[in-house]
Amino acid sequence: MKTAVIDLGTNTFNLLIRDNETAEVLINTKIAVKLGEGGLNKNEIAKPAFDRGIAALREHKKTIREFGADQTYAFATSAIRSASNGNTFVKEALKECNISVNVIDGQKEAELIYFGVKQALPLPVSTSLIMDIGGGSTEFIIADSSKVHWMRSFNLGASRLLEKFQPSNPITTAEIRSIEKYLDTELSPLSEACADHSDITLIGSSGSFDTMAAMVQAAFPNAGYDPLNTTYTFEIGQFEAVAQKMLDFTLEQRLATPGMIPMRADMIVMACIQINFVLQKLGVKSLKLSTYALKEGVFFTLNETENPWQKSLL
Repeated sequence: MKTAVIDLGTNTFNLLIRDNETAEVLINTKIAVKLGEGGLNKNEIAKPAFDRGIAALREHKKTIREFGADQTYAFATSAIRSASNGNTFVKEALKECNISVNVIDGQKEAELIYFGVKQALPLPVSTSLIMDIGGGSTEFIIADSSKVHWMRSFNLGASRLLEKFQPSNPITTAEIRSIEKYLDTELSPLSEACADHSDITLIGSSGSFDTMAAMVQAAFPNAGYDPLNTTYTFEIGQFEAVAQKMLDFTLEQRLATPGMIPMRADMIVMACIQINFVLQKLGVKSLKLSTYALKEGVFFTLNETENPWQKSLL
């Protein structure tokens, strides 16, 4: 048996196919869709983005058939669940591609991310704060090696912030301060939840953190990042140096930065501001990467005797 999982994210539609018996990864790929472009903060999927999303599902369906996956599970997150025409997109995915899409709320998204991260690295006995920056939302999970203490999804994804603030090129100090002030207000529940915890390790799951790790490795050849590993520990000073460059650079300079993924060149600014804010606000001294997130978390739930997900047979 082979199983495919599709994560219909705001920026990318991600596909992971595994062999059920061996857990071997047969393919792990993504297609950029920018589903929130032109409509995210209006709570709609604009027509060009809608069409890109359906086209991406068609491509993923071809790949799923090529690899002979026996079952497919598809999950929609922030952009689709918050859009007034999100249900229309789900119906179109079923009609055009025969793909049943599970639309999950922010709390379930955070839970699946937690399950994914737990498979990538052992959580320390002390408190970890898992942070997953998507295009439409950012999920935070406070956990330790034994349990989850708190988790929540915020509408603070990189694409959503970019569309809301529309910063200069390069972003100005005043614009950064304005965004930080907004984050301080919006993330007050996170600050309150972390107040009872000390010695916090920040674990960033995939996405922007993957890109930051690749750029850190390019800037510091001895940094030790290997994309084939499921986890990586940043040296905070190296991370901060690269993050500062992202804030200082123009879009053109960011695109030319070794390790940069072109589709993330505009959004990385918002991601860096958000990560820096969390590092400073919570006094984080340790920063790690998990290359596993929602898709891997879904596979974890499939091992349960019963799971609630609708599946597609393609």
